Amino acid sequence: MRLRRYLNRIYDTLRIRQEIRIVSLRVEEIEPNQEGLVEARLQFWDGSQLYIDEVLLAQGSLLVKTPYAYHYQDAQSNLIFRYDDAPHHPHLSTHPHHKHTPQGVVEANPPDIADVLKEIDELLYGAS
Repeated sequence: MRLRRYLNRIYDTLRIRQEIRIVSLRVEEIEPNQEGLVEARLQFWDGSQLYIDEVLLAQGSLLVKTPYAYHYQDAQSNLIFRYDDAPHHPHLSTHPHHKHTPQGVVEANPPDIADVLKEIDELLYGAS
């Protein structure tokens, strides 16, 4: 049930944001109460886009995202940031989790989609 609640929250969070154009959205429970998927492509007022890819596994009372990626780029397809868990930066203390920025790769914990949207809101609209 925890998986279904999470997927419903993601779906509702994305659908309620009227200022975001949903180019594509797939939120699916692949195996009931055990595995889920979130794939989305969102466009913001300035032409910037957010790509979301999450595979979710229910492990006891925990939901584990692996693999995941939140890729945000400007209208010209230049990277603004990307969170992911690809295991190619073993020197980071948060390995395999990290964040790509135009300045390089930094340590980061896996964010929630609400945190990613808040980060984008701050970039688009200023600090709240």
